[in-house]
Amino acid sequence: MTVRLAHSALYLLIALVFVPWSALAQQTSINWMSLEEAVEAQQDEPRKIMMDVYTQWCGPCKMMMRNTFTNSDVISYINSNYYAVKFDAESPGPVTYQDRTFENPGWSANARGRNSTHQLSRALGVNAYPTLVYFDENATVITPIAGYKTPQQLELYLKFFAEEYTSGVQQEQWEKFRDSFKPNFQ
Repeated sequence: MTVRLAHSALYLLIALVFVPWSALAQQTSINWMSLEEAVEAQQDEPRKIMMDVYTQWCGPCKMMMRNTFTNSDVISYINSNYYAVKFDAESPGPVTYQDRTFENPGWSANARGRNSTHQLSRALGVNAYPTLVYFDENATVITPIAGYKTPQQLELYLKFFAEEYTSGVQQEQWEKFRDSFKPNFQ
């Protein structure tokens, strides 16, 4: 028994030494990027984009980051099927999207709490936080979906847009998918 245990420990140690650490790290967090990086990545490998639009002061945004975006099923699915963008709706920097530069001219470095809303947030139809904005493989907005989502609630949208959505999807198709959906995320 002790010899068998020692062999098991040795095999585990060998496996850990030879497992590529980057592969492990990749699955422990979502590969967040900027919108410009995601659009550029679509040129080489077309995928849909999921953008998390949040603010620093938003409690549900922090909960979603802590409870949903740390879920291993969510991480794995997003990293495999989407380019994930994290965007602070009150950030000061310019963002170029569809040949237009969006800015936040009202941003103040001295603001406490809430700040001015970035032009991109408004252009994407974001009016609550958090909002997940889904884009197709050509970086065209599909829809923004507002509100905190648990891993199981998010799974419905992630799978619909990645696996079922094509331009021209009708409301009946969404309702059929939604009504028959069984979540698998833990």
